[in-house]
Amino acid sequence: MKILHVSSARLFGGGERHLVDLARGLAERGHDVYAALVPGSPLDAEMSSITPRGVVELPLRNALDLRSALRLARFVREREVEIVHAHVARDYPLAAIAARRSPLARLVVTRHVMFPLSRAHRLALANVSRVVAVSEAVARSLRARGIFPAHKIRVVPNAVDVRRFQDARQRFELERRDRDSPGGRQTGFAAESTLRVGIVGELSEVKGQDVFIRAATLVSERFAGTVEFVIVGGEASPAGERRAALEKLVAQLGLNGRVTFTGHCEDVAGVLSSLDVFVSASRSESFGIALVEAMASGLAVVATATDGAREIIEDGLTGSLVPVADPNSLAQLGDMNPSEAVVVGDTPYDAEAAGKAGLSTVSAGATLTPRASSFTALTYASSSSPRLNCSAPSGCRTA
Repeated sequence: MKILHVSSARLFGGGERHLVDLARGLAERGHDVYAALVPGSPLDAEMSSITPRGVVELPLRNALDLRSALRLARFVREREVEIVHAHVARDYPLAAIAARRSPLARLVVTRHVMFPLSRAHRLALANVSRVVAVSEAVARSLRARGIFPAHKIRVVPNAVDVRRFQDARQRFELERRDRDSPGGRQTGFAAESTLRVGIVGELSEVKGQDVFIRAATLVSERFAGTVEFVIVGGEASPAGERRAALEKLVAQLGLNGRVTFTGHCEDVAGVLSSLDVFVSASRSESFGIALVEAMASGLAVVATATDGAREIIEDGLTGSLVPVADPNSLAQLGDMNPSEAVVVGDTPYDAEAAGKAGLSTVSAGATLTPRASSFTALTYASSSSPRLNCSAPSGCRTA
């Protein structure tokens, strides 16, 4: 099958990681994978490694960029593309035009967020064959708006390349055993620290890094310098004001030297492998691929009880859920020893066992190859052939 992924993303986040991993999984299964990206796209390097001659650069300025839509349509016709898969809302109309102008192509769009689409999308996307919701929460939002017929909506949770995170963890453990100072985990971090707690995501209000920092103050007061805090993620604000505000908060709360900002990180698997506890402090989350990545790394996970987190984590078994925007609940990490019981709120659970349970859950249900199979068998194939029986396999269901 010939599949074109369309993305005008200018930043690399969870949705972009999903796109790359999906494209790699599809290519490994023998499909012809192409990508339409903007110049300087953060996806370019990885997509070019997957499909060296299959990447086309287009401006993709906005939903009204007709010139890009026509160039995209020409590419679709020339390559005899069967599936045009758009991943960003502003690209949906352009992809729809391209699919309309090719007799072979079918349109698939993925919805990564719960923000409502406008009524104009009902007309612009009338030719959509499948709408992929990354979670039940997103599917509920789509159904509530009534933009798409319910039978076109499929829930396909994001997947991760579990091998990448397992390999990174194994490398880290080998390197740690070889170090002269076992406590010094990475240059720039305090050698006396016994635990590293981290959060991953672009620096924005919705991701809750400010809540994480306030919780870090409470933890530091209780454990007197035995905990490090790592904030991983690039700047989302245009002038860098979000990071500046967070750094100011760190200074005001007396956490200088205990909190490290890594900035944008290409090797998320490597950073996660060095952590003991992963925290998601999001105020809203439609899925939370960073949570799945942390579970794939075998980490103990503490997350705010957003819609997405509740779908991923079984509270007390594969992680722990706490109220949204509540630093006090987030800070209740009890013993802080990952090899013993951790207390979150009033509930004790074995952090090491939770990490293993999370890894087992992800390996069974959110790995890359089975999810690529789900896209091929249900989402892509059923959009191309209306006669195909579309009964949903495990991990991929109708809305």
